[in-house]
Amino acid sequence: MTFAEKLKNARKEAGMSQETLAEKLGVSRQAVTKWETDRGMPDIENMIVISNLFGITVDEFLSKEKETAVRKGYLYESRTEYDIDGQKRFDMKLGGASKLLVTGNDGEKIVVHLGSDDIDTLESDFKVKIDDNRGRIDVDIHRKNTMTEAKAKESLIIEVSLPNRYLSHAEFEAHCDELSVKDIICEDMEFTGKVSKISVAATETVFEVDCNLDMDIRISDFSGALEINQISSTSRVTIPKNYSFRSLVKGISNSVSYESDGNPAEDFSNSDAENTIELNGLKSELVISRE
Repeated sequence: MTFAEKLKNARKEAGMSQETLAEKLGVSRQAVTKWETDRGMPDIENMIVISNLFGITVDEFLSKEKETAVRKGYLYESRTEYDIDGQKRFDMKLGGASKLLVTGNDGEKIVVHLGSDDIDTLESDFKVKIDDNRGRIDVDIHRKNTMTEAKAKESLIIEVSLPNRYLSHAEFEAHCDELSVKDIICEDMEFTGKVSKISVAATETVFEVDCNLDMDIRISDFSGALEINQISSTSRVTIPKNYSFRSLVKGISNSVSYESDGNPAEDFSNSDAENTIELNGLKSELVISRE
């Protein structure tokens, strides 16, 4: 188990939020998020305070009880990088893929990584184009030769890494089975297209999802607003047991219901919460489930 996993477990067992831990340490909540997502480590003074706070020695925190799994590379890969020099809006048209992973980084680059175990002509069949238009970065993935969207949706993985320090707004369009958003901190983010499964972790933003497919959305360590826009669809949002949120229903003929541990439940939203889950659109249903 890594330090990040141990800190997160210790905090949750103590019934403590990231905000509360940050206040006790005199750091920002974003710093705690970085530590718990393995993107940084506290300095020695904070490490000692954390050790005393949870009754776990520094050695126990830092020792690894099991090896961290390292992801095997794909058989065929393509990587495109571009240095960013200031605050930007990111507009990305990514096309079809089996999976789309969007993550934040602490550097100054946008990185677009394409991977597949089946498409041996990946480098010649896909072209990544990045344009810097003053305050906006445009990213387009073009299919070439005889590559079809059907084949891309079957076998292509797209990983996009964005520099949080320069990220103000991110808008991406894609057609995929799965979308994963992690470690993103920005004002707002919008997904448009088709997707069946979405996971959001260690992210702080207003996240708007425009999709008319039935979706399974799972969120954890998420701060901000999740805004779902659908027409004639039924989707589910699964949240952690102690996640506090307020729910909003807008649009026409939309409804929200609740489940707890797989069973129907009364409304457990909190009208005073800072986080928001919103359903908008037309004739759609949303089930909010906690587990």
